[in-house]
Parts: sequence; structure tokens; C-alpha cells
Amino acid sequence: MRKLVYYIGVSIDGYIAGPEGEFDFYPVGDVDQAADYAARVNARYPETVPTALRPHAGLTDAPALRFDTVLMGHGTYRQALDHGTPSPYAHLRQFVLSNSLDTSPGPATTDPAVTVASGDPLTLVRDLKRQPGQDIWLCGGGRVAAALLPELDELIIKSYPVVAGAGIPVFGGKFDPTRFRVTAREAFDNDVLMTWFEAVR
Repeated sequence: MRKLVYYIGVSIDGYIAGPEGEFDFYPVGDVDQAADYAARVNARYPETVPTALRPHAGLTDAPALRFDTVLMGHGTYRQALDHGTPSPYAHLRQFVLSNSLDTSPGPATTDPAVTVASGDPLTLVRDLKRQPGQDIWLCGGGRVAAALLPELDELIIKSYPVVAGAGIPVFGGKFDPTRFRVTAREAFDNDVLMTWFEAVR
């Protein structure tokens, strides 16, 4: 069965973005360190690079190695819409989990390739898991991740050496201790630590 995987960058204090959705504060090191980091991460998960950036990263024709579907919350998708990108991952099957996203015609509306899914996100994920295909990437945000916690099979956390101070938490839900075990770790020269976790069921 397909897995639901939360693959995300996180600050030392547990935020995936700043209060306004900022994510440009993550340190990636000097030019050489940043290039090495990007090359290694992109080689492992090329499909997680937004479609518009794939040519610049040399990934135009790169196959999907792990994921063929992406899920995102309203806030994550709104960042793409506000930057004029209504289909940020056009090379993947895209779902936005939102009960309030306006899909009427206008200057900042969804793309036909993006499915806006209202209702219970757990029902959607359970249906997607039963379908054939590669794994499902949850790329944000924190409230969606908390809602989908019962169905999260794996976490891939890129821990950046910075304290955000405030922002969007990696999980924005109620107190609900849920066990995961570490399956692998990789340190990069720019002090980013990537950790793979699997759910303990």
C-alpha cells in the first residue's frame, strides 16, 4: 500500500515557516555547501522540486523516484497562488486540502490540474492509499499534518540550524503524543540534519 510521507524543512524550535509563510530564513551555508546540499537532496527526491524550478536544477526530465502525488494545505498553496503559480507541482497529481479556498474565476484561482478537496482529509488519504501508484507527499502545512497524523507513515525532517521564534508549527493540532522511530540520519556540511522516521503502529 502507498505511504503518506511528511517531507518538510523545520527550524530548531519546530517551525516550518514564519508567521506570514516565510521560508527564506533557512540557512543553507556558503555557495559550495548550498550547491552540494541541493544536489544531494534533489537527486534523492527530484519530484519535490517545484515544476518552474526543475529546469534550473537540471531536473526537467527527471523521473519521480518516490512520490507521484502531493498534498498541501490552503496556506501552503496560497503561497504559490500569490506568486502566480496556480499549479506548483504540475508534474505530480496535486491536492489542496481546504474547506475555504475560493475556486471561482479570478486573478488568483486554482488550476484545473489541482484538486481542491474539502471535507475529511483522512477519508481522502485513505482512498488515495488504496489506489495504485507511488507514495504520497505531504508538503505542508502544520494543521493539515496534525489532521493527518493517524495516517502518516513516515516523516522526513530536514532540520535547519536556526531558531525562528514564531511561525507555523510542524504540527498544529491538539496534544496527541504519537510514536515514531528513527530509521536513518544524514548530516550535511551546511549543518542541516536530515532524519527519516517511521510510524510506530
